[in-house]
Amino acid sequence: MPEPNPSALAFLQTRRSRPAKTLTTPVPGAEELRGLIKVAARVPDHGKLEPWRFLVLEKPALARLAQTVPAKGQELGISPEKIEKAVSEYANGDLAVVVVSSPKPSDKVPEIEQTLSAGAVCLQLVNAALAAGWGANWLSGWASHDRDWRERNLGLMPHEWIAGVIHIGTETSAPPERPRPDTDAMTEWFSA
Repeated sequence: MPEPNPSALAFLQTRRSRPAKTLTTPVPGAEELRGLIKVAARVPDHGKLEPWRFLVLEKPALARLAQTVPAKGQELGISPEKIEKAVSEYANGDLAVVVVSSPKPSDKVPEIEQTLSAGAVCLQLVNAALAAGWGANWLSGWASHDRDWRERNLGLMPHEWIAGVIHIGTETSAPPERPRPDTDAMTEWFSA
């Protein structure tokens, strides 16, 4: 029989991201953040390709990025409301970790598996931060999906893209519980 880990299951059954706009200081220090990133890297990674990397954005870097958003938004024809939201996500942040999807050439591991591994890193980092007592939220947004913006402002290579911007900090308020999926309605069982 398997040996359950009730505390880990209870955490996973009740985990809840914290809205980035509710996060404030203090934030994890460099050593604690390194530990959380090590946990984040413990995900399925077929072929041990490590098809992801991390960019730590401290307050000054987030402020710099916020300043680049309006011009790019106007260039792309993004609505003023969406531009302001993107500016706020960077300007109001105190610490964020960008998970960069960096697929590696492989005859054995398809790019989709490498993409899924990068997504797993994002969730693992959010869960590690929450388990450590921090608030955390996984965001992206139109700016992070723009190739020119991410290459110019974050130094990404042409084959790389942002899997997630993980904001981490001290939560100021817990959001109310939200409705969860009816998993029985979306699950099919095959016996043969």
